Amino acid sequence: MFQWCVRGGAASGRAVCLAAALCLVACAASAQPNEAIPVDLDQARLIKLPERAATVVIGDPLIADLSIQPGGLGVITGKGYGATNVIVLDKNGAVLAEHNVLVRGPSDPTVVVYRGVARETYSCASECFQRITLGDDVSYFDKTLDQAMTRNHQAQAAATPPDNSSKGGGGGDGAPLGASGFGGGGTIIIMGGPGLRR
Repeated sequence: MFQWCVRGGAASGRAVCLAAALCLVACAASAQPNEAIPVDLDQARLIKLPERAATVVIGDPLIADLSIQPGGLGVITGKGYGATNVIVLDKNGAVLAEHNVLVRGPSDPTVVVYRGVARETYSCASECFQRITLGDDVSYFDKTLDQAMTRNHQAQAAATPPDNSSKGGGGGDGAPLGASGFGGGGTIIIMGGPGLRR
C-alpha cells in the first residue's frame, strides 16, 4: 500500500494514501477498547481513565476491583481468576468507556504440590514459601491465611506504643518448602517464572 502511494507521486495519490492511513488509525483506535486488559491475580495495574470519570462499575467484584485515583488514573486489582467488565461513567451517568478485564494466574515462580487431590502452592523466588492461592486445599489455605493474619497483627502491634499494643498469637510466617517436608508422597509441578518451564 505504501509503495502504491509513493509511486502515485501526484497530490491525488498522497490524498488517497492519507485517507487510507486515517481509516487504519480509526479502525485501530476503535479496536482497542474491546481488547481485554490482562491483570495478574493479587497484582495491581494502572490504566488511564477518560476525563470526567466519576464512577466505575465492576461486573464481578470477586474477579477484579477498580479504584479511581487523582490524575485520571485507575487501579485495577486482580481478585480472582476469570474475566469481567468495567464501565466508567461521568457524574451524570453517561458511559465514558467500557473495558474487559482478564485476571490470570500468578506470574512469579511458583511450585504446586499435589497430595492426592489436595493442592498446595508455594512462591519460589530464591527459596520456596507458602502462599495463599485460589484453588488450594481448604485446610492449607486457611492455615496459611491464619499465619499471615497473625504475622500482620503482630507487626501492627509492634508499631503501636506499648500501652496500646494488642496481644498477638503464635504462628509466624510460612515455613520454607524444604522445612515443611513433603512426607506422604505427592506431585510437584513448577508453574513458571524466569528460567523455569511452564
